[in-house]
Amino acid sequence: MGEIWYEPLSATDRSFLLFERRATHMHLGGVTIFEAGTLGRPGGGVDIDRIRAYIASRLPLIPRYRQRLAYVPWEGSPVWVDDERFNLDYHVRHTAVPRPGDERQLKQLAGRLMSIPLDRRRPLWEAWVVEGLQDDRFAIVLKTHHAVVDGVSGVDLMATLLQPAPVETFEPAAPWRPRPAPSGAQLLRDRLLERFSLPSELVRGALGALTDPKATFRKATRALDRSWSFLRSGLHFPSSTPLNQPIGPFRRFDWQALPLAGAKEIKNRWGGTVNDVVLATVAGAVRRYLLRKMVSVDGVDFRAVVPVSLRRPEDRSTTGNRVSAWLLSLPVHEPDPLQRYRALVAETERRKRTHEERALEVFTRVAEVMNPLLTLGVRVAMSLAPFNLIVTNVPGPQFPLFLLGARLLSGYPTVPLFDYQGLGVAIFSYDGQLLFGLNADFDVVPDLHEFAADLVAAFAELRQMHQSLADPAPRREPRQAQLRHRGSGGRQRR
Repeated sequence: MGEIWYEPLSATDRSFLLFERRATHMHLGGVTIFEAGTLGRPGGGVDIDRIRAYIASRLPLIPRYRQRLAYVPWEGSPVWVDDERFNLDYHVRHTAVPRPGDERQLKQLAGRLMSIPLDRRRPLWEAWVVEGLQDDRFAIVLKTHHAVVDGVSGVDLMATLLQPAPVETFEPAAPWRPRPAPSGAQLLRDRLLERFSLPSELVRGALGALTDPKATFRKATRALDRSWSFLRSGLHFPSSTPLNQPIGPFRRFDWQALPLAGAKEIKNRWGGTVNDVVLATVAGAVRRYLLRKMVSVDGVDFRAVVPVSLRRPEDRSTTGNRVSAWLLSLPVHEPDPLQRYRALVAETERRKRTHEERALEVFTRVAEVMNPLLTLGVRVAMSLAPFNLIVTNVPGPQFPLFLLGARLLSGYPTVPLFDYQGLGVAIFSYDGQLLFGLNADFDVVPDLHEFAADLVAAFAELRQMHQSLADPAPRREPRQAQLRHRGSGGRQRR
């Protein structure tokens, strides 16, 4: 019998388990579309056995994918243990759309799959291999719980399966034996010992601070400034909009692809970064969407959570979450696209100078040793919901990738929806494309395809800014801008 093994979850990873409810699934993932290549079968099928065998051979590089949750008795803190009943066939599933399947059918299937929560009794991931797509293609719909990966580490995990060149041979999977899991009594004993050791750790930390009090004071002052700025930005409600209504468990999924070269053209001409272009595109699309819904955007405070990676180079091959966030207002009230863009560039530059994303790290470090505080913080965050939208942008490789002999054509990511957030926007840049994945509540955003079209229009507006500056004709607002949606000045109390 091997040595007993387990690993506690970090406070950030635990928070995503606490956020999960019937209507708020906390899985990441998305839809990847491939040329069938050498994985194709006569009649339009796909070699699922070969795909499963290849994934099995790569699992040693992602051990979390063979681990499940266990819990400390009474207290309920989760830990990772090896899954003694691990079955790859359960996690790598095979399905199809009616041939010849188009993107509309694939989007509908992805929405249904994203509506189903992951089983917490098993490792928290699923990969659905979808055949039947027209033009000799297949897709993989991937779901991985946010407690396992963040957006950046998720890209690293994808890289364990995808290669920069076609691969036709690979070593078969080595035999795997799960390590024994601890008993409930052992977990409880270790947790109590950890709690008893906390006072001595605090004393050592205090003594270390006394060795250089000036440096400690400066560090504490910076942490407090960042924490206060972060808290202050979340202490008032954003505006209520048609996108921010009570959500249910069912999802729609849509996507849009935009040229990365166009985004670079914009930021090279007007300054800023590709991420600023992405945020300005989303802001322009939200503006168009709200105006079409007869919502006045004058005075609207539409706030976005923008995840920021805290990963160091040595963290890039690890699972778990090393992520914080900015909380900023998108200037959807601004009719001029150049002014919207410049406002976002100035705001993101300010956040970079102040390192405000480090503020959230202060709270999670405290929560690491105070489990009740973490639970309270999650409940408060769920009740306040101080944002309208999540926009996450993850850079990927700018060259083709392959799953064995099948070339990856595109990959559209998904981000979870929180309570009262009917839409989430995730972006993955790959091989010259900005790939927008749109995850939405089925009932709150029934016209998700129209928002996808709004992204194209908003991006085109940004690319044409220099033309609009040369044109002396005044801009005319749509008629809907004259109308005001009830409650647009602040979130309604629940």
